[in-house]
Amino acid sequence: MDQLLQHLVNGLVLGGTYALLGIGLTLIFGLMNVVNFAHGEFYTLGAYATFAALTLADLNFFAALGLAIVCGLVVGAVTEFVLVRPLRRESIDTVMLVMIGVWIAMQNGELLVWGGVAKSIPHPFSTTPLTLGGVSLAPLRLFVLVAALGLIVGAHLLIHRTRLGRAMRATFQDADTAALMGVRIRRIYTATFAIGSGLAAAAGALLGPVFIAYPSMGDLASLKAFSVVILGGLGNIAGATVGGLVLGVAEELGAGYVSSGYRDAVGFVIIIAVLLLRPSGLFARAERVG
Repeated sequence: MDQLLQHLVNGLVLGGTYALLGIGLTLIFGLMNVVNFAHGEFYTLGAYATFAALTLADLNFFAALGLAIVCGLVVGAVTEFVLVRPLRRESIDTVMLVMIGVWIAMQNGELLVWGGVAKSIPHPFSTTPLTLGGVSLAPLRLFVLVAALGLIVGAHLLIHRTRLGRAMRATFQDADTAALMGVRIRRIYTATFAIGSGLAAAAGALLGPVFIAYPSMGDLASLKAFSVVILGGLGNIAGATVGGLVLGVAEELGAGYVSSGYRDAVGFVIIIAVLLLRPSGLFARAERVG
């Protein structure tokens, strides 16, 4: 039982960051109809921005995390304004190709700036694990879990309790009607892409210190994000949250009880099963982005 609880806790730590990735992607994909293949690169950007803020700017750890999220927001907004907005009336295939180009450009830019050697991101937390019963958890992982859950709650409040969130949901349901009611659609698209990118950067900033930062770390993160969207249902914020947690726990249980080499395979087996049995997602519903 202690071993099972340990795996569940470790899975929730991963699942929280997967949920951030999934929420960000489902906002962009569901509201803007943009297949953002560069989503994982914003995850990488968050990790490297944290590393740069700590080692070059000499900021404290928490300020570095905040700066990384801001970097994701700003780069996301610029990407939408410069590259995505002019293609609004183009086919989805054209936008996909552009986003693949962004993915390649960002990854090679990170390789050029930081080199191919993985970077270890320093943190102020003790390496001595906290023990409660038979469950041990490193203070850094506990912080990652709490911070991820806080950001998830913040994203839900933003969508459901703010004027911006109402405008985003209205745009998703019917952009033309929303525009007639005074919603500035272009600004909503820019804000949506920025928020989605910021959440991906937050996930990278949180998980970077747990693991390591390297230029291609976003490739697998993109696959995880799309997996979460498939699990939760397109445009479903609550579904993306639950889907991320489910994926994280499933991977951890697979690694613990089958083999660590099959960690990623377990998650993708679940995705295949969901696509076969419920293609619209486990938590799909008529009204989405909510």
